[in-house]
Amino acid sequence: MLDALLGRAELKERIEALQEEKRHLERQLDAEQERRSEAATARQEAEQRVNRLEDRIAELEDRVERHERDESDLDFRGVETVRGDRLAAILNRLDSVETGPEGALTTMVDAEGGVPDEVTKAFGDHSPLVGRAAPCVALADDAGLVSAALVPRVAPDPFVSWSDGFELDRSWFLPTGTSALALVRSDLFALGVYDGAEREQFEGFESDVKGDHSKGGFSQGRFERRRDAQIEEHLEKCEDAIAEVTDEVERLFVVGEGTLLGEFEDDALVTKSVDATGKPKDALEDAFREFWTTRLYRI
Repeated sequence: MLDALLGRAELKERIEALQEEKRHLERQLDAEQERRSEAATARQEAEQRVNRLEDRIAELEDRVERHERDESDLDFRGVETVRGDRLAAILNRLDSVETGPEGALTTMVDAEGGVPDEVTKAFGDHSPLVGRAAPCVALADDAGLVSAALVPRVAPDPFVSWSDGFELDRSWFLPTGTSALALVRSDLFALGVYDGAEREQFEGFESDVKGDHSKGGFSQGRFERRRDAQIEEHLEKCEDAIAEVTDEVERLFVVGEGTLLGEFEDDALVTKSVDATGKPKDALEDAFREFWTTRLYRI
């Protein structure tokens, strides 16, 4: 009854419908991978629709959370998922902004540290939106023409800077220099070595790791021990493959199953859970695309 009165029930139903449509589109994407050469255009269109749905779902979920906290209707002017050429074009536009001395604010806002006073002064009544976008790089100018936030893939330490232009480092958002991206799942490994966004090396393999336990045969305990041993052996092979390229690259990123990423946190600059599936090369392409994706908030 309360959900219905506050409008949350309708929002939640809409979110469920959008999530189901998103899952349907993602299944379409998986199918398109099998016909990549013939259906590149269709796959790109489906991917764009998935991105728009993800943005809309995020907006609606945020509205539900604010309703539940009884917050005001303060909202972003827009939210967009960006990557590749679109992201590069946005960064180019921001780089072109010129102001007087100390007319452009650039600040890295950490999710745990709260909104700095400088952000509160610059964004005014809209500063809570920066906190909701965090961790993010927030941007504003003294003329009020620019008011936005970008979520960096490689987050710098928190800082606040007023200058005559926005102080953005491309390496926070885009693949730059030489890097390696490793995709680690319990039964699959894929590794790419990149110069910028161009992959120059690839290695991938799959391991025979038992799935869910079925009735009969091994006891549950024996089955789990054997599976754990298979995963441990698989991870050792993954670590060996990564070690072979570590000295060749400037930055190492490891993505994949969240439960396995702790094994690589000491060596990787960034780790991130991703849902990339399929054969090693296709899964790596999906992981690379998902990893180098940024959310743009218009405030």
